[in-house]
Amino acid sequence: MPQLHMTRVAVGCPDYPALVSRIASRAERGEVRFPTRFRPKRADELVGGKLHFIVRHTLVARVEILRFDDRDDGRVDIVCRAALERIHPQPKRAHQGWRYLDDADAPKRIDDQSGIAELPPHLYRELAELSLI
Repeated sequence: MPQLHMTRVAVGCPDYPALVSRIASRAERGEVRFPTRFRPKRADELVGGKLHFIVRHTLVARVEILRFDDRDDGRVDIVCRAALERIHPQPKRAHQGWRYLDDADAPKRIDDQSGIAELPPHLYRELAELSLI
């Protein structure tokens, strides 16, 4: 059965290294929490899926969604594994809050040791458009 994922803008993160620093600074016991106003209607389908981050109009990384916890202030925490995975950059328009992302549309993790993962997202996108990667 295909997994459901979600996207979220990494507000205030100008690049991937800033996102790495943010995740590391907010991590506690291997988990990181992202507050949101409402529990997703499809929350059960999202557990085990990935939360993909948009940085400068590009999906650049993701973390695994572990669960959703209610907060005392009426908001909900998206609780994720604090291990950030670099993904093949994919253009994505910015939006408020989060959006669902079907498994078929989700970018894949960069698993190779070629150094492609270290390319800036804009350069990766240009090379991909030229079919060089």
